[in-house]
Order: sequence, then structure tokens, then C-alpha cells
Amino acid sequence: MNVLVVDDHPIVLQGCRRVLEDAGVESVHEATGIVAGYRSFHRHRPDIVVADLTFQGAALKGLDLIRRIRAVAPATRILVFSMHDDPVIVARALDSGAMGYVLKDTASAELHRAFERVQAGEPYLDPALAAEVALVRTAPRADPLAGLTPRERQILALLGAGRSHGAIAEDLAVSYKTVANACSQMRHKLGARSLADLIRIAVQATERAR
Repeated sequence: MNVLVVDDHPIVLQGCRRVLEDAGVESVHEATGIVAGYRSFHRHRPDIVVADLTFQGAALKGLDLIRRIRAVAPATRILVFSMHDDPVIVARALDSGAMGYVLKDTASAELHRAFERVQAGEPYLDPALAAEVALVRTAPRADPLAGLTPRERQILALLGAGRSHGAIAEDLAVSYKTVANACSQMRHKLGARSLADLIRIAVQATERAR
């Protein structure tokens, strides 16, 4: 069994390696970013990838990694190991091609259990989280962004795609300050308490639009 772990936290990498070795995995490769993870995937062609969703300066870009891996190697099994417990984000990861999803604040025994399920070709999702995902997928879809301007919607969509303020400014040919001010206005309009909360709303809006 050949496994790749993609995460930008050294302690998480060490913990994952220990859990995987306890599960009998002899070959564990590590990468600390999206680009490095994709390159390592092509170099080692692992049977299973354990990946985070958020990396420094690249919110939820792990979703792109999942899609790219699945596009070139559909048989690869992917287990997400993430701090995000929002059912909308979980649903998006599963729709992108992840076979399992484990929260980082759970005991290592659950990661071990999830890995063994995915290794056997079976999906894994905590029952309580699975119930929340099911509710999200069946809930009525109203437009929560009705009060946003077209520019704000555009910026919010790029936030949801994992783009940083600087990258959005470059994409739209506007100043960094323009993007920051737009995000501040959107936080006020949408009741977001932080940038992370605003990104969560952006991801939810993207999911509803599908």
C-alpha cells in the first residue's frame, strides 16, 4: 500500500504517518502544499491520498487537488482530513471525488477506522455529519446573495474558489484595497463575523448554484 499525505502542518503529517504505519502502510509520502502534492502524486502514484482542504494562503484549494487527481486517476481513493465541519464544504469535497471525510478534532482511532474503510473501497463519513450533509442537500435553495452588487458577487465567487485578496485583485485588475473593502461590505451585508465565515458563505453559494 502506497499512501500520500498532503497537509501543511508538520504535527498533522507526523500524526497521520503514525496512524498509517499502525494500519500497516509501509510507504508513506508527504507533501506540504497543493503543487507539491500534485507533483508527488504523479511521482509516486499512491493508492490512497489523505489530504487537507485548506492550505496557507489557499482556502479550500484542496478541492482542486481532489478534482485533478480524480481526473487523471479515477481509481485513486481520497480521504479528506480537515478542520472544516460545515456540511456544505463536506458535501462539496465528496462531490469533488473524496471517498471519505474525517474531522481533525476527532480521535486518531477514527482516522484509522476511516482509512481502513477507504482502503477497502468503502465510503466513510461520521453518521452525525452524514445526516447534516443530507439535510443540506435536501434543503430549499433561496438566494442569500440578493443584496450584493455584481462586483461583490464576483469577488465572493473567487473567494469561494480559494483565491486570496491579492490574487482576486490581479484577476479583476483592481487594487488590493478595492477587494478588501468589498469583503468588508459583504461581511456586513451577509452577517459574516470573519473572513473564514465569509468564505464559508461563498462556498455555500457555489454549492446552491449547482
